[in-house]
Amino acid sequence: MNEARQRYEEWLEKLDHNDPLYAELLSIKDDDKEIEERFYQYLTFGTAGLRGKVGAGTNRMNPYMVGKATQGIANYILRFGEEAKEKGVVIAHDPRYFSKEFSQLAAGIFAANGIKAYVFPDLRPTPELAYMINYLGTQSGINITASHNPKEYNGYKAYWEDGCQVSSSVADGMLEEIDKVDMWTEVKTSDFLEGVESGKIIVLGEEYDRAYLDHIESLAIHSGDEIDLDIPLIYTPLNGCGNIPFSTMMEDRGFTNWHIVEEQRLPDPNFTTVGYPNPEDPKAFKLSEELGRKLGAELLMATDPDSDRFAIELRDDDGNYIPLNGNQTGYLLVNYILEGHKSAGTLPEKGAMVKSIVTSTMSTEMAKAYGVEMFEALTGFKNICGRIPFLQENGYTYLFGYEESVGYAASPEIRDKDGISAGMLVAEAAAYYRKQEKTLWNVLQELYEKYGFYAEDEPNLVLEGIEGAARIKRMMEYVRANLPTEVAGAKVEKVIDYINGYEDIPASNVLRFYLDNNSWFAIRPSGTEPKIKFYFYTKQNSREEALETNKRIKEDILRIIESVE
Repeated sequence: MNEARQRYEEWLEKLDHNDPLYAELLSIKDDDKEIEERFYQYLTFGTAGLRGKVGAGTNRMNPYMVGKATQGIANYILRFGEEAKEKGVVIAHDPRYFSKEFSQLAAGIFAANGIKAYVFPDLRPTPELAYMINYLGTQSGINITASHNPKEYNGYKAYWEDGCQVSSSVADGMLEEIDKVDMWTEVKTSDFLEGVESGKIIVLGEEYDRAYLDHIESLAIHSGDEIDLDIPLIYTPLNGCGNIPFSTMMEDRGFTNWHIVEEQRLPDPNFTTVGYPNPEDPKAFKLSEELGRKLGAELLMATDPDSDRFAIELRDDDGNYIPLNGNQTGYLLVNYILEGHKSAGTLPEKGAMVKSIVTSTMSTEMAKAYGVEMFEALTGFKNICGRIPFLQENGYTYLFGYEESVGYAASPEIRDKDGISAGMLVAEAAAYYRKQEKTLWNVLQELYEKYGFYAEDEPNLVLEGIEGAARIKRMMEYVRANLPTEVAGAKVEKVIDYINGYEDIPASNVLRFYLDNNSWFAIRPSGTEPKIKFYFYTKQNSREEALETNKRIKEDILRIIESVE
């Protein structure tokens, strides 16, 4: 009997026969492949904690895996003594199936272990949780969310006292404790409502939401007569957490002509109106485009279900809505922040920004033009915002951090990507430039004219399950064993393999190639999704030439990768 089948039989033996998961497991008793998929491994921490499909099994999100993880994290916190117990943990959740139940289960487990637990009365954005860790001074934070993944998924993000998602060293300590926990006998639990009544679980009031929004609104660069508050804008929360905080922020700022996509205003765990609720995917903007055309909107904005990711579409000079990738939105934000500080005379002597190693270097050139240093980090905001303590200790002022996958962090106090503050700054920028009779589309074209005609492309291959994971591994092994010396007619000048770390960047499964025609590309498996990701960048004499060059490089590399069986 293989290990997966053994685990399956153990679950059948241990589960209460009235538990819905028991019936779910019985239904697959003759399906060896499905049993293997569900039990071949335990969910492990990736770029952003645990993430998996909801269901029965060790490779699924369910109360037993949430219980095991939470008890392990509780045991890790207990290592730090009474002060850590008193500082406690703040817990949030998104609108997905079982998110509220998992969050209450986690709160009850922390309470049973003598660790104070703070909870929100209902769903809240991921960045609000990140802010609350610093605001409340907690030891840790937990968010039950699968971010932008399809409806079948849920997840568990873990944070530490610095307000960042757990670093590798903290994650290793947590995993060590999680691995020791017997999920059937060693998880201490207590009733959620009893915990609230006894004061071991504290429900946060509206004043905490207000504190988060006040902080975001303090990031404003221009206001009042400097901006056109009547600019026509569209926003959609994609049936996630964003509706109330985004709406409150826009009203506080005084915007008078913005509209929300009504069909996507309220939370919906099925994401019926959108399917795949990822604002990176232009298909997510279908209803926004329809409303935008009807109302003549200049800018369409969207946040994902937990409101940490943020994406936009801009109306071009011909009236078409053009989706921007995360790099392009990053250019606009980097420019707006730097230009705003310079015009206000508040540009710090040692200003710093941070981007991921797979994000376009155009923003590095932009920062340099303002005397600001652009630092690099591994993907994920535990790495990007994880740079903030180093910057502060070395006399730098943190101005902004971002990565190409539509994540932006505009405040050193919110150490995760924040779609609400990014939305405020983009809406404000659009209103500011409108006063100058320019659109954000015009500004983007001006940036290409000023800094060079860059092109960006970030395709990926989705390869699910055990076979998919094994094929992704073979792809990376093949490329390492057969490093290309020429791609689409351009010579490879330099290769950086981050597998053992590089300079001050820690080890990661990433390859980066530099070509002799002002192009570079990178390859990495995703840490949270069944994908292998590609990043292609070039700078040429025109935007059209850049797009064509990128296309040729992409086709060449994907042909090589897809040939690996």
